Amino acid sequence: MLSLFLLLPLLGIIALNLPYKGKKDTVALLYVLLLSVGQAIVVLFHPANFWHMPDFWGRFFHLALYADNLTLVLILSIGIVMSAAVLVAWQTISESKSRLNFINLALVALIGMNGTVLLTDIFSLYVFLEVTAISSFILIAFQRDLNALEGAFKYIVLSALATIMMLSAIAALLLFSGDTSFASVSQAVKNNCCNPIIIFAITLFVCGLFIKGGLVPFHGWLPAAYSAAPAAVSVLLAGIVTKVAGIYVLIRLVRDVFGPVGAINDILMIVGIISIIIGALAALKQDDFKKILAYSSISQVGYIILGLGCGSPLGIAGAIFHLFNHSIFKSLLFVNSAAVEKQTGSTDINKMGGLGAKMPFSNASCLIATFSTAGIPPAAGFWSKLMIIIALWQNGYHAYAAVAILVSVITLAYLLAIQRKVFFGILPDELKNIKEAGIWIVLPAATLAIIIIGVGVFFPFLFNSFLVPVSNFFK
Repeated sequence: MLSLFLLLPLLGIIALNLPYKGKKDTVALLYVLLLSVGQAIVVLFHPANFWHMPDFWGRFFHLALYADNLTLVLILSIGIVMSAAVLVAWQTISESKSRLNFINLALVALIGMNGTVLLTDIFSLYVFLEVTAISSFILIAFQRDLNALEGAFKYIVLSALATIMMLSAIAALLLFSGDTSFASVSQAVKNNCCNPIIIFAITLFVCGLFIKGGLVPFHGWLPAAYSAAPAAVSVLLAGIVTKVAGIYVLIRLVRDVFGPVGAINDILMIVGIISIIIGALAALKQDDFKKILAYSSISQVGYIILGLGCGSPLGIAGAIFHLFNHSIFKSLLFVNSAAVEKQTGSTDINKMGGLGAKMPFSNASCLIATFSTAGIPPAAGFWSKLMIIIALWQNGYHAYAAVAILVSVITLAYLLAIQRKVFFGILPDELKNIKEAGIWIVLPAATLAIIIIGVGVFFPFLFNSFLVPVSNFFK
């Protein structure tokens, strides 16, 4: 059954590009929405044995696919964010052929991301990472203007560097393991944990993932890509692509395959805290709505890495929970940015003001996302940040915990600055006639806002049923 997560998007690409007359873009929208929403529903309401049912397609496609609790978190996040991105694209991309092209690329990205989170072979995982990266590069350059091409160029150059690092690491690990399966590589690392070649290979692979995840000091591509990309692409990139391509793979390999080799946890802690600080301080200095959110993403991903580097079950559960929360609240913030950009034609927050009266729903949903990002209860982001900070404190990382709390205050400051400059104040004369964004932006924004509040309010019920099993998935 797991192979359907790869085959159904592939069959969709083939079917949607057959020569026939009709509203192809409408059919494409319905198909990708069905896949994305269905993917989320399967995770939430699947039968007990669904993930272990016999796979008919396994007779023809020999991919080592496996789903555990971590996989389910990512499959759910991919389904939710992909649905939101496609609806935003429907609202913001007017030309029928362009819509169809976007959905085709979104389906390629869906194949890449689903394959990445389901595979248990390090080389196959790398291949699907590249599928995701190539579709992302084209999506960033989708509008083919100068800024978009510049953002795409930065992304592909650094992505190529990450590719060299990861392939070199895989080659070195293959010399010791004789195989590229997770189990074989893990055993080889355990048997040769002090070998300098093994340590160097792991370091190379981790640095490649830092680039994919946009972590400091490899974050140069991320602000340009997020801000120059079309609105729907920004939702997809910030919401899930970098989480799958960089952060998920980092969690999976560091904890499940490489293990505690050398000083890797210390490296994760240092990179995490630096990303938290640099991302937040850079966001304070920006005037572009999307660039503020881009630097905010760097900072928030730092919290995930900090929880991972902490190494305790609570820290790991907090990291995974924050990964999910970040995919939701960051997607919502970029949906709000799309609404503002669509209605005003700009992302410069200094040219706005007073939009709250004209766009009350965008104002309210943006505030909900702001509370979740900054860790204000009862939003979901409060709980994941609290888990990470408690884990840091319990394990003796008091300075890291203090900085994480302080940066949350800075986060609240720059996000409230967006609220003040965009939604409050005096409405400029040239914006007197604007109105709320269309239904295809309002619908995903409402859904994401409900998820943020719902997960935050029902967190006590989720802790034992969801987070405790997730924290133990490495055992």
